[in-house]
Amino acid sequence: MPTKSRVMAKILVVDDEPDALELVGFNLKAAGYEVVTADDGADALKKARQHAPDLILLDVMLPEVDGLEVCKLLRRDPATSQIPVIMLTAKAAEIDRVLGLELGADDYVTKPFSPRELVLRVKNLLRRRTDGEEKPDQFNIGDMFIDVPRHLVTVARKRIDLTATEFKLLTTLASRRGRVQSREQLLRDVWEYDNIIDTRTVDTHMRRLREKLGTACRYLDTVRGVGYRFVEN
Repeated sequence: MPTKSRVMAKILVVDDEPDALELVGFNLKAAGYEVVTADDGADALKKARQHAPDLILLDVMLPEVDGLEVCKLLRRDPATSQIPVIMLTAKAAEIDRVLGLELGADDYVTKPFSPRELVLRVKNLLRRRTDGEEKPDQFNIGDMFIDVPRHLVTVARKRIDLTATEFKLLTTLASRRGRVQSREQLLRDVWEYDNIIDTRTVDTHMRRLREKLGTACRYLDTVRGVGYRFVEN
């Protein structure tokens, strides 16, 4: 019997291989999710706007408009900018993974992958988004204001748009301000990885988070050789 989520989340799966769409779709439905599919980049953009999915599984190698370009366009559109994205890639090279994260992806899975692992990644990312909405915390730190229930960050009263993972990374550091957090600890607490795969994922997200925060990036301190900490200055 499939395990049903309390609220059925909608997942958009984008892949140009019919067998991959069928395999991923079957496992997601068995886990209790509603599945929408697209087989090219243009269709993915259309269905992301039309269906407002809770999460997108996006293959990198798509015809015409590839997955990296789709991810970039999703992040530029206010209607889709907050949707979590997991990149699916057959490319094992580090540069491809880093580029996907730089363009706004929240996570990546390299093909061939275990369907069970993929479903777990989906559950963890959706949980991060939900947890962020349910916590009643607020932070006022200098010119930065963080409202966790509203998924809101402002710097000098200007709103900063963050992805679900960027928001979780920022709030995790802010809630432990002054204390150094290792990359391994952040991967466990933010990404919820049991097995540490690649700590450079943290560095990539931190770089993108700092760029978005602008002058407020001064609150995010790098502790060389160890990790990061949130400082008040």
